[in-house]
Amino acid sequence: MKCRAYIDIETTGLSRRLADLTVIGIALEKNGPCEVVQLFDTELSDEKLLAALNGVDELYSYNGSRFDLPFIRAKLGVDLNKCFKHTDLMYDCWRNKLKGGLKAVERKLGINRNLKDVNGYEAVKFWYEYVNNHNRQALATLLEYNREDIVNLQVLRQKLQVG
Repeated sequence: MKCRAYIDIETTGLSRRLADLTVIGIALEKNGPCEVVQLFDTELSDEKLLAALNGVDELYSYNGSRFDLPFIRAKLGVDLNKCFKHTDLMYDCWRNKLKGGLKAVERKLGINRNLKDVNGYEAVKFWYEYVNNHNRQALATLLEYNREDIVNLQVLRQKLQVG
């Protein structure tokens, strides 16, 4: 059975040089519901990332070719493109005339999300609220936002009939 992984990151900004990597979310699809692994704080390391991806046959992302994977490479020194076959679902969406960010594509395809009002800007605010004020609820919301991103990537792949 093929093992797929869906990956999405959270950061404090768009610049790989200036911003921090805050969360790496991975949904592992083996032969049932996805198992979610989220690395943050002291868990963010090349060793933990590679351990979480151990046994994966293919990696899926949305705009990961231009953002997530280069960011991970810059911050952790791991080139996931060299380690795994990678499919960026954004390009499959474009081929199907589905343009826009992941949330816009989800809306067009009827993929549900509980945290409808949370976006990347809010995710940064949640991270700083956690770091600066030790607000565990802010961290929980950030992690739930990331979890929805990676779990919805599986639904998106299935709807697009990719892989």
